[in-house]
Amino acid sequence: MKNKRLAALIALLIFTTGLVHGADKIVLNARSRAETSDGSGSFAVLNNRLEWGPSQTAVIICDMWDKHWCKGATGRVAEMAPRMDELVKKARAKGMLIVHAPSSTVDYYKHHPARKRAQSAPQASNLPDGIEKWCRWIDDKEKAAYPIDQSDGGCDCELRCKGGHPWQKQIEAIEIRDEDAISDSGVEIWNLLEQRGIKNVIILGVHTNMCVLGRPFGLRNMARFGKDIVLVRDLTDTMYNHRMSPYVNHFTGTELIVEHIEKYVCPTIVSAELTGSPAFRFKNDKRPRVVFIIAEDEYDADKTLPDFAHELETKHDFSCEFALGAAKASNAKERDNIAGMEALATADLAVLYVRRRALPPEQMKHLRDYINSGKPLIGLRTASHAFVVRGDKPEAGFLEWPEFDPDVLGGNYHGHHGNKEPNGPKTYVWIEPGMKSHPILAGVPQGEIHVRSWLYKTLPLTTTTSVLMMGCVDDRRPHEPVAWTNTHSGGGRVFYTSLGHPGDFKLAWFRRMLTNAVFWALDRPVPAGSDAGAKMRVME
Repeated sequence: MKNKRLAALIALLIFTTGLVHGADKIVLNARSRAETSDGSGSFAVLNNRLEWGPSQTAVIICDMWDKHWCKGATGRVAEMAPRMDELVKKARAKGMLIVHAPSSTVDYYKHHPARKRAQSAPQASNLPDGIEKWCRWIDDKEKAAYPIDQSDGGCDCELRCKGGHPWQKQIEAIEIRDEDAISDSGVEIWNLLEQRGIKNVIILGVHTNMCVLGRPFGLRNMARFGKDIVLVRDLTDTMYNHRMSPYVNHFTGTELIVEHIEKYVCPTIVSAELTGSPAFRFKNDKRPRVVFIIAEDEYDADKTLPDFAHELETKHDFSCEFALGAAKASNAKERDNIAGMEALATADLAVLYVRRRALPPEQMKHLRDYINSGKPLIGLRTASHAFVVRGDKPEAGFLEWPEFDPDVLGGNYHGHHGNKEPNGPKTYVWIEPGMKSHPILAGVPQGEIHVRSWLYKTLPLTTTTSVLMMGCVDDRRPHEPVAWTNTHSGGGRVFYTSLGHPGDFKLAWFRRMLTNAVFWALDRPVPAGSDAGAKMRVME
């Protein structure tokens, strides 16, 4: 029995590791965004588990020049290059082809074996028409949704740098080995990939919004001509000036381009998938980092929370990351696995919307370590029963956390009242007397407010909580707490609400309350703003 349990644990650890050592596959968690319905403009964030053979995979390094005409861009390239070299070394060791593509400088390497390798690949029989050209857009839909204005060239320095073409070669911090390839030609690179039977491509480098997307060997061409392709989203940078639309932080501009790519071009991964190191972050990126942990199959959190995260990024200068579980899965191995939990190691705030999942030990450790570090947490609706599965016990090798609700959230979930809308009983909520001045409730209307979430049974709460809002089903009793604050077992601030139905996210005051909670949890002043609406029906 012990041997069987050990074998199951080993298999589980292999499943949850991005790079499968000693195996003939690499496992990558690729993030993408799918429109919820055609033309809706609303996107769900998704995770897709990829299994790629190393010999069928290439890594293309785009335009990591030794010098750029923009001093800021040159500095960011130099800062990023050592982490890229780490990824390249590990990818090479696994048997992936490394292609160095420092455009317009390949003559510098004309005698290098890696340059000759790219030149000598025979012409492929399936050479795509247009692979030799830049691809500005995949289609009109992508063009219409482009998120930033880069028409000024994108220099973000205080004084705009003088233009030009000062680059001469690839930055030396990224090693070029004889067994690699060097080319900036879409034709040469395609020929090389076809010669080796390579169907999977990983691209990293600069600049995301220009060369990485548009070069002949870039994301758009590789995607439209049939390669399975991903962008390494933390090892890239944009040419974007924060003084241009949409007037956001330079690093937020990069994240907006990444979101755009995930919607219209291809999935993305983080470098940690291949290096085992924390995701790369530029030293001047001082934005608070919020990690959204999403794994539920009832309330469309994979749609509502990415939209809310976008507001935090563009309106309030936050950096947002996602740890994603499958909304629906056929077995525990798929269902009880939340990809990206390692992001908690560098998070300033975690937002949890999870329902009845047991986690692999390493993933649960990421969450426990985060809580024990004393950092804040926001729990939404099913977070009260996030880590308690139905039935007697979870699958072997997966862990529950039944005390999470009382010990972290301060709650006591034990079912819910009915809510048979549109014709049955309705849920109403209101601010607890004496709590109107709490910063989380700034902009929340007074009086009784109708919400779509049916009422959870949560009483009695732990003595460490402070109730902010109460609720009822019509005028029935008992009334139940629907929002409160707490100090969790690790000492960090907690805000929890049992609200979180998709209909609730359509309410301006609810989104305002969540925004306030983010600032409060981080011990920052909540943003100023007008009240979300007129006074509601006063409760009798």
